[in-house]
Amino acid sequence: MENKKKHIIVTVIGKDEVGIVAKIATTLAENNINIIDINQKILGGEIFAMTLLADRIHSNLSLPEITDRLNKPVENMSLKVTVQDSDVFQYMHRV
Repeated sequence: MENKKKHIIVTVIGKDEVGIVAKIATTLAENNINIIDINQKILGGEIFAMTLLADRIHSNLSLPEITDRLNKPVENMSLKVTVQDSDVFQYMHRV
């Protein structure tokens, strides 16, 4: 039986602080979500921007549940976390 992938796009934008990547990565791992690719940058010396592609095939969580879980460890930080299905993301952003 083929193991289908269930890819999601996670974006995190806000004020740069120590531990953002660690908190997001730890939360994903704790929920059986595998990071496939990650890109992060500090813009203008203070704005943190991260986009990552992950596979949630082994997680039973819905997209809103994943969003809630990712927001908990960073709730005291000035960040905006969004989670989108990658197929929907690619459809919406096609050229």
